[in-house]
Amino acid sequence: MTFDNWLPLLILLTSLLPGIVIFVLPEERVRWRTTLNMGGAILKLGLIGILIWGVRHEHVYDFRMPKLPNIELVLNADAMSVMMTALSGVLWFLTTLYAIAYLETSPQSRSRFFGFFSLCVSSTVGIALAGNLITFIMFYEMLTLTTYPLVVFRGTPESMRAGRIYIAYTFGGGAAFLIGVAWLKALVGSVAFTEGGMLAPYVGAYATQLRFIFFLMISGLGVKAALVPLHGWLPKAMVAPAPVSALLHAVAVVKAGAYGIVRVVYDVYGIEFSGELGLLQPLTAAAAFTIIYGSVRALFQDELKKRLAFSTVSQVSYIALGVGILGPIATIGGIVHLVNQGLMKITLFFCAGAIYVASHKKYISEMGGLGKTMPYTFAAFGIASLSMIGAPPVAGFITKWNLLIGSVEAHQVGILLVLIASTMLNAAYFAPITYKAFFGQRPAGEKFEGIKEAPLSMLIPILIACAVSVIIGIFPNFMLQFVKAVTG
Repeated sequence: MTFDNWLPLLILLTSLLPGIVIFVLPEERVRWRTTLNMGGAILKLGLIGILIWGVRHEHVYDFRMPKLPNIELVLNADAMSVMMTALSGVLWFLTTLYAIAYLETSPQSRSRFFGFFSLCVSSTVGIALAGNLITFIMFYEMLTLTTYPLVVFRGTPESMRAGRIYIAYTFGGGAAFLIGVAWLKALVGSVAFTEGGMLAPYVGAYATQLRFIFFLMISGLGVKAALVPLHGWLPKAMVAPAPVSALLHAVAVVKAGAYGIVRVVYDVYGIEFSGELGLLQPLTAAAAFTIIYGSVRALFQDELKKRLAFSTVSQVSYIALGVGILGPIATIGGIVHLVNQGLMKITLFFCAGAIYVASHKKYISEMGGLGKTMPYTFAAFGIASLSMIGAPPVAGFITKWNLLIGSVEAHQVGILLVLIASTMLNAAYFAPITYKAFFGQRPAGEKFEGIKEAPLSMLIPILIACAVSVIIGIFPNFMLQFVKAVTG
């Protein structure tokens, strides 16, 4: 095989191999652990850069490994997988840099943390580069197994309970997804991702079965994508350290579920065939309800990370909503949100972690006036919040604009009202945080003595993620080229 054939596997190995080595490193080998973490992240970014260049120049990247008769592990690259892989690579680099500083004084096993951390990113990259449903589900379940130890990392009764809930939800969803994939393979044979879908020839004989299979697969993916009522694990998992929360929300778990929904609709069923079978209306309704539900629940959370968690429940469903509206402009808005939500959410969770490290405060009601002692952190939080709301010129505006125009184009007045209502709710639960931090009164008796910005090694990733979100908002064309290639 040529280098082009091996490149997807090499991208996967740049986090998998360092993760395995880190597991066996003694705890005191800080320099070795940092070198492996950052070296793997930088090498992955370099290989992803080659991949982006190659896909833009129509190179074919295709790695295949036979597993069982008629079953292959397939890794390949198209516009969609490149976008997801690039997002994972960039955010892994930033999260690793942040986590090294965050866990510097942790008495717990940092080798265990970073080992599973690297395996988690490897699973996410495997999901992004999967060329068929068999490969996808292998890495999808690997993601569950590698994130569970991170959720329960602190080892407290609360974190162990959150871990049990997480496993119950994700294993249940994984089982539903597996049944759907197995049923589909028995029915039609090939389960390869195919541009435009590959099931249209089977509609006459198998229409009813294909509807049931779609329901099973979307239900399984909907657990990780936090579609209501499958979202219950997500707020509980916020007991994990801030880098893990950032990973779950921006890089790995919820993004894997949303990405899987896009793949099933576009590259398994096909957007036109999905519409003919009447599959998109229920998906749109579920996404619309989740958007409003998550926003309303976020309004009443005083704990910052829980407010961000319910925000994720709401925000990730913009991706499914864009796909379900059945229009090119709305679809662009949904798919571009894969990137935008990742950048926005990782900034917000980084800020939450920095606030806790610097001040040991996790409740919004305790943060009045704190922005005066942590101006950079709360400024970044404010910019990321504006992006979540959908205000220009930040990246989130691109999402909201395309979804709004797409809903008008598709004559979906109900969806238009959902988007307007969610934007108002976004403003209602995000804007008071920044306002309180900069202009609110300090809690009685609180002087904030000794509180200052988090260490520079934590602040730099926050500012980089925030800056990238602004740059994408001002110059969106590079990313939109990949999205338009996905949507045709």
